[in-house]
Amino acid sequence: MKSILLSVISFLLVMNVCGKNDVDMRTYLKKVLSNLDKVESASYHEQSQSWQPGDTTAITNSFRFIKEYTNPSDSTIGASYVALNAKDTTRFEFGYDGKVKMISFHEHKGIMIDDFTTRKLPFRLVGPPFFCYSRNIIGYALSTGDSITTEWKDLGEAYYFKLVIHEDRQVEFFGKAYYIPKPPFDLGDPTSIYELWINKSDDLPYKVRREMSHQISANICSDVVLNQLSMADFNLYDYLPQDYEIRKYGEKGKTTQLSARELIGKKAPDWMLKDMYENPVSLSNLKSKVLLVNLTGIGCGACHASIPFLNGLKEKFNADEFEVVSIETWGRKPHSLRTYADKNQINYRFLCGDEGIVKSYRTYGTAPFFFILDQDRVVRKVIQGYGMEKTDKEITDAIKALL
Repeated sequence: MKSILLSVISFLLVMNVCGKNDVDMRTYLKKVLSNLDKVESASYHEQSQSWQPGDTTAITNSFRFIKEYTNPSDSTIGASYVALNAKDTTRFEFGYDGKVKMISFHEHKGIMIDDFTTRKLPFRLVGPPFFCYSRNIIGYALSTGDSITTEWKDLGEAYYFKLVIHEDRQVEFFGKAYYIPKPPFDLGDPTSIYELWINKSDDLPYKVRREMSHQISANICSDVVLNQLSMADFNLYDYLPQDYEIRKYGEKGKTTQLSARELIGKKAPDWMLKDMYENPVSLSNLKSKVLLVNLTGIGCGACHASIPFLNGLKEKFNADEFEVVSIETWGRKPHSLRTYADKNQINYRFLCGDEGIVKSYRTYGTAPFFFILDQDRVVRKVIQGYGMEKTDKEITDAIKALL
């Protein structure tokens, strides 16, 4: 009887502690949200990193100087901002003014403008700037009726807050929370995880980390100056280089890009690349009668969906008759390829691509592409995109026809 009584008392004590921590967390987050609501403008340096799930080394690591403005007239994210090169703050990288977003392509001396009329989405595909993003996440955590769990830690000079959203769809913050429709192929667990680190000195976040089944990213801001900029003085067009070509999203530029399909009937462009273990592999090294060259991208949903089919081709055809080689074209590093290949049990060659192969095969960064080459390495078929059974049959039939 005594042991039962002690167990009940212990349970009640635990419940009281959990309840107190939960109340303290919510009370403090309301204070942080109030502080974020007072941020009318901010300038800061931002480090942005991203990882492939399961990897420990960042695949991207960029530094930018941000000017962020609260923009009540923008009903999408409620903010406007410009991202400049951290070392050269006259060098424009990205911007959003509430009407359009602009992206620079310095290697082509061009600016792409998206006025959100070409792609019909339920949201504007704009990542909010740091303080706006933090405000969206905390506001959601305090008000949502979704299934969530939270974690709260005192780190000494900062607090750590973790939000895990247990919905059947991925939740992204493009301003408010959006529930991303499930793709026609499985991308894994839709659980969405957001983490914030909050300075005790000013009760404002300084780091945000986002984790999804397809990507992990983190943003850290420093050298923050608050409320010294005026939205009235902000004109995104002032940042554009004078000698750059300005093009609207969906429009063709001054030169028409050659199509990948124009390679059909021609000798496939040669290449020498490194595999995920950094061993050199050339097109001439591959001796099978028929070769499928897949230009892919880690983080591309359709590319991911095609892996089981590509794995299965090894069982359908003899190695001397047919081979698959997949080339990652989104700039991932060898360690990322190894992680991705291990996670997806890839059984075919997986190589690190470069800008040269993207240009020579005319894919321009789009993925996936499938090039079917005959024994003389002449391109016999080109398929863009992946449509599950339809694409599986199209590729299989083309291989059989050549064999």
